[in-house]
Amino acid sequence: MREPFISAGDEELNHIKEKKLGELKEKIRAMSSTEPAHVTDSDFNKVVQEHSIALIDFWAAWCGPCRALAPVIEDLAKEYAGKVFVGKLNVDENPQTAERLQVYSIPTVVIMKNGKEVDRIVGLCAKNYIEDALKKHTG
Repeated sequence: MREPFISAGDEELNHIKEKKLGELKEKIRAMSSTEPAHVTDSDFNKVVQEHSIALIDFWAAWCGPCRALAPVIEDLAKEYAGKVFVGKLNVDENPQTAERLQVYSIPTVVIMKNGKEVDRIVGLCAKNYIEDALKKHTG
């Protein structure tokens, strides 16, 4: 009798399965999170590619309008959990992404669809203004 190509006890296979399972769990957690996720220069591209719709708030701790917008972003994360990835990128800690996307004023909210920017809102605004922009892209 021939030995199977991949045995059930193969450590490498188990390692790959565990890694993939962990990635899947993280993706599910991020999609169902009711709080904005922290996004960085190192994971920005991956995040926006993995989620069909992503709303990213570009902000800084010293920015008063950014702090005023924070509860709105938190509300949107709760309301759109499972439908829209909502993240926050601190421009002081992650200047490369902000520069690459030409975010020169904060707060700036960028809506990404399938990894591409489809909408941008600069400055403090009402929640319904952001929701209207989201609705254009979520169908």
